[in-house]
Amino acid sequence: MCADLSGIEPVIYKSGINVPYHWWAGDTASAFLTALRDRQTITAIKCGSCGMVFVPPRKTCPQCFTPNTQWLEVGPLGTVTAFTVARKQLAAIKDTVPVVFALVKLDGASTSMLHKLLLQNPSLAKAGMRVKPRFAQDRTGTILDIQGFEPA
Repeated sequence: MCADLSGIEPVIYKSGINVPYHWWAGDTASAFLTALRDRQTITAIKCGSCGMVFVPPRKTCPQCFTPNTQWLEVGPLGTVTAFTVARKQLAAIKDTVPVVFALVKLDGASTSMLHKLLLQNPSLAKAGMRVKPRFAQDRTGTILDIQGFEPA
């Protein structure tokens, strides 16, 4: 027999869970992150079948399922294809809001990558604006080795 819970008000407990873990990024992502860390370059991978250039790189082309093996450097300049402004401070947002997140299509790439726009005023963000990466001084082999993108 089940209890009738229809009249019970739900109680919501806000919490933060910290679960430290380590994982291997894989061959493709490791090569991409190492290039960011060691050479301050953004690398991509090109499909030998359909010619798509993926940033971040993809080991296998999601269009034609061909293994990707041809590496190339893209950018450093790119174009904002879309953006959004985060105005509510959340645990996942380490910067003080408002923060502008954008899809940036780097010169030579077929796809866009998601990252922060480094703007003093979020109202300056525009689709079509040209940007360049700003690399972190202390690089550790993560996507945050790019601090964000700033107007070119």
